[in-house]
This record gives sequence, structure tokens and C-alpha cells, in this order.
Amino acid sequence: MKIALVTGTSTGIGLETAVLAAKAGYEVVATMRNTDKAAALLERLPDADVRQLDVTDPDSVRACVDGVIADHGRLDALINNAGAGHLGTIELESVDDVRDVMEVNFFGVVQVTKAALPHLRAAQGRLITVTSVGGVVGQPFNEAYCAAKFAVEGWMESLAPVVGKLGVAVSVIEPGAVATEFVANVRADRDVEALVAGAGDYQPVINGYLARTQQAFSAAQSARECAETVVGALTAAEPRFRYQSSESAAGFTAVKLADADGSAVLALTASWLGA
Repeated sequence: MKIALVTGTSTGIGLETAVLAAKAGYEVVATMRNTDKAAALLERLPDADVRQLDVTDPDSVRACVDGVIADHGRLDALINNAGAGHLGTIELESVDDVRDVMEVNFFGVVQVTKAALPHLRAAQGRLITVTSVGGVVGQPFNEAYCAAKFAVEGWMESLAPVVGKLGVAVSVIEPGAVATEFVANVRADRDVEALVAGAGDYQPVINGYLARTQQAFSAAQSARECAETVVGALTAAEPRFRYQSSESAAGFTAVKLADADGSAVLALTASWLGA
């Protein structure tokens, strides 16, 4: 049986992806930073192999991937889903705040991918990363978050033709608004009321942004719908590089992307590498 490692599976897109990947025939290694939060997943997927993984901790990453190989003997797919939201703007926060966002959302992806790649090459497997429409279009008060997601998209788009020559298919999934605990986690990460109260001259524009965001999330797609896109990329005979998880996400990114599925860019860069 093929083995899929999914990060960030305690809630939301990661949880739903783990469930659907199992239904698609994969044995799922479901990872999360705090395995005390595994109850919701195990209720849906009792046979899941739940493991602790903090994507920001190199020792945790190494131990998790080594453990998967020791116990299962192979790794056919990595689905990078773990991440954290963040609201703020640079005049109102520290550079260390920005570094923290990059550490979770970019370097975490880099660390897990580096550890998994030798095994994905051996299996001729799949590397899938949940990014965001914020990895394509920069959004107000999401400077650090969008910078991290832009970085992930650029890194994966650069990596894709290289490892593609060695048999690993790379895809990114770009959700728009998704009805998960992500927004609640953003609020917990940086109290919105405190942000607004301390915003000074920025207060009118941040209030406008928050009103628009509340409206957008009132029409959000479900985490399961987004996970269906992820697992579609996992099981596709010839996966694309870029997938948007909803019509609204596709429309939003199309404002910036003429090459909506990434095929033209990858065809160009792959041609640089010879036959």
C-alpha cells in the first residue's frame, strides 16, 4: 500500500485530506504538533498512524520521517499542509514577528520537503503543498503571511522541473476562503481588538479590511471541498503544478495569473534541463 504523510491534520484541511487520502487507498501518516488534539481525526479515521511533528523543529522533522521509513519502508506522498495565519503590518509589529511567520509557513515546508525527498524519489512519488491565493496575490495586513506563501510558491515552482526529471510530481493547492479554525487561530495569534486599538493612523483601513474579510468568509468553501482538490492532485494520472480549490479562488488568482495551472512556466523551465 502507498504511504502518504500529511502535516497539520488536527483540524480543517489537513484532517479532511487525511480522511480522503485514506479513502483513495493510501495508508495515511497523520502528523500534528500536539497529538493530544488527535481525537477528532481518530474519530473519523481510527486506523490513522498519528505522529508528532513540529515542522519548525529539525529534530522533530528528522525523527518523524525516519520513523515512517523504519515502520513502513517507503514514502509515496508528502502533503505539506501545516501552517499558521497572521494579521499585521510592518509599522505595527516587529521584524521578529515576520521571521516567526516565515519560519512556520516557509521554512517548515522546506525542512519537511528536504527530509522526504530522497524517499519520494525512490517511490516516484508526489509532493503536494497547500499554499494560498495569498501566495499569488498580496493582500492587505497579510504582508508576512503572503510573503511566506509567495516564497513557498516560488520555491516549489523552481523545484518542480528539477525533481520532475527524477520522477517526483510537484503540485501546489491554492485555497481562498475556507471555513476552518484557521481564522480563529489568526485571532488567537494576534488579538484583533488589540491590533485595531493600537493601529493609530491605520485604524480606518484595518477596519475596512476586517469588514471585507468577514464578508468573504461568510461564503467560504468547506475544508472537505478543499481537501477534495488536494486528493485530486494526489491521485491524478498526470497532476498539474497549480490547482485552485474553488471557482472564486481561480477567479481571484486569474487577476494575476494568465498561466492559471502553471503548465506553461513548467514546460519552459523543464526545457532548460535537457531531454
